[in-house]
Amino acid sequence: MDADEAVRQAYEVHYRRLVAQVFGLIGDLTEAEDAVQEAFARVLASPRSFLDADEPERWLRVVALNVARSRYRRNWVFDRLVRSGRVEIPREAAPGLSADRVALLAALRRLARPTREAVVLHHLADLPVAEVAATLGVPEGTVKARLARGRAALAAYLADDVPLSEGVRHA
Repeated sequence: MDADEAVRQAYEVHYRRLVAQVFGLIGDLTEAEDAVQEAFARVLASPRSFLDADEPERWLRVVALNVARSRYRRNWVFDRLVRSGRVEIPREAAPGLSADRVALLAALRRLARPTREAVVLHHLADLPVAEVAATLGVPEGTVKARLARGRAALAAYLADDVPLSEGVRHA
């Protein structure tokens, strides 16, 4: 099988799952799709490193997360405005989702990026702690600590009696 065919097959198998994972991290479907598409564009530009990877989906996930992180850094002003409550995430950013899912995405966006990445990869992408640690390049203990902080913060953010503007900050 040639490189183009291998990339095409990987796209068919992994694209939707990767978009869902990145979407959970950043809360914007268009940005998530762009990040994953850029990851595949990088594969096409340099297919050898992808083809030599032991776990192609992990390789793609790492590249997509790095792209999302870069976009995240470029948009830090907007993120700070959202966190301060001066700007709300429009419902259009999550089309077709229930109110509970929109609330979850808003709560996830309030978490610090490293905590949010661990929570999304473990709970939404259903990756084991060891895989999350390998993907993020951190020890398993760090992932476990981030998960504990993230769950506590999300519980506070999503409590029925606590408005999203209150509660734990920057978990």
